[in-house]
Amino acid sequence: MKVALFSAKDYEKPLFREVMGQEHELAFYKNQLRADTAVLADGAEVVVSFVNDCLDQACLEQLREQGVKLIALRCAGYNHVDLKVAEQLGLKVVRVPEYSPYAVAEHALALLLAVNRHIHKAYARVRENNFALHGLMGFDLKGKTIGVIGTGKIGRVFCDLLSGFGCEVIAYDPYPNEELSSRGVEYVELPELMQRSKVISLHCPLTPETHHLINDESLGLCSDGVVLVNTSRGALVDSKALIRALKSKKVGAVALDVYEEEAGIFFEDLSDQVIEDDVLMRLMTFPNVLMTSHQAFFTQEAMVNIADTTAANVRAFIAGEPLVNEVKSS
Repeated sequence: MKVALFSAKDYEKPLFREVMGQEHELAFYKNQLRADTAVLADGAEVVVSFVNDCLDQACLEQLREQGVKLIALRCAGYNHVDLKVAEQLGLKVVRVPEYSPYAVAEHALALLLAVNRHIHKAYARVRENNFALHGLMGFDLKGKTIGVIGTGKIGRVFCDLLSGFGCEVIAYDPYPNEELSSRGVEYVELPELMQRSKVISLHCPLTPETHHLINDESLGLCSDGVVLVNTSRGALVDSKALIRALKSKKVGAVALDVYEEEAGIFFEDLSDQVIEDDVLMRLMTFPNVLMTSHQAFFTQEAMVNIADTTAANVRAFIAGEPLVNEVKSS
């Protein structure tokens, strides 16, 4: 069976060749999957896509016309897929629900520590033989109230990591976790979390309800100088509202691994190009904004799990077995 992998990077190819190459004909495309590139999947029954591909109606119809039967997402999120259209077209959609919650949670903690203690600025200074400390003062995490929005697998690991720092951890989730509560995590409503937290870390999925969860109104509830960390989905944050909050000093520091308009930018080397996204460029001018390019998931363990789970999803589909990782429209 021919399997077409889109948004494929060189570091992924050996992993997928190892777990799928003996069973299937693999075609790797660096192109993002969208309506105008879907023609590349001609002859493939399975398409493997990534988080910033755009599987809208036009793309899905093109894939179906070419004989595609299964869309295997090598990521956990599926907000970039029109699931209703996929169902109407008879296309099955599977995902990798968990690859390494530790990878993402540990990266969120690394971002928090780095932006709080100005590691990014200190590194650049020392490289230029500037060993002064002015402007590098941070704060102890011990005793601070950390608000965690979303306590799924990643959020739970993040809460566990914070416990070692002596933080007061509060959380918001529509479905509170009793185990976390028994370990001292206090569940509160979202407005209270925004008001009480010195640091807010996002670990929730992107849905119509959570789109721009962080906006002018919610940021207005925060205490001055709040620190925001987002390793989940870019569109949880209204970027223009965030810029306004940075300018007013309502937000004291931001650490982002995702951005709402990252498609076509993140995962690419654009060092010799002019980036036309004015909002992104404005964000990166702030000295108290630390940004990485959607790399929180990027560990050896996570990449192996992504390849293995994707291969297992494809095998189950071919064998007519239950698709335990199938996603459907609600």
